Amino acid sequence: MEITFKIKRFNELSTEELYSLLQLRSEVFVVEQNCVYQDIDGKDEKAIHVLGYYNNELVAYSRIFNKGYYFDEASIGRVIVSPKYRDKKFGHNLMRFSMNAIKENFNETTITISAQEYLKKFYESHGFIQTSEMYLEDDIPHIQMKKN
Repeated sequence: MEITFKIKRFNELSTEELYSLLQLRSEVFVVEQNCVYQDIDGKDEKAIHVLGYYNNELVAYSRIFNKGYYFDEASIGRVIVSPKYRDKKFGHNLMRFSMNAIKENFNETTITISAQEYLKKFYESHGFIQTSEMYLEDDIPHIQMKKN
């Protein structure tokens, strides 16, 4: 069985979908990475949400933004795959789907991201190049990366 994706604006999310995506983000970005930060940041309302399902369970997620919101270019953030499904390489499916969603929804192909530094090679495999020195975001090393 393959991963299947849904794309939804904030006001289209069901209560269950919103709960599931916030639960997954909390599981990884707060608990697994031991990082106390404000995940609910007031930006979800402006995002388009990419939801990846496997066996009817939310296992992958990202949110995408049009240019001018996070960066001068369109962007992808909160890229996440459930720890128990990382061996299936769903992150690659998620990135391909997210990049395509930016093209389809915003007619943009240039994308800038704020990537956790340890994932540099993963993002490079999707055509991103490092465009900044390392910086700390919530005490986690990040780099800015861009894909034209």
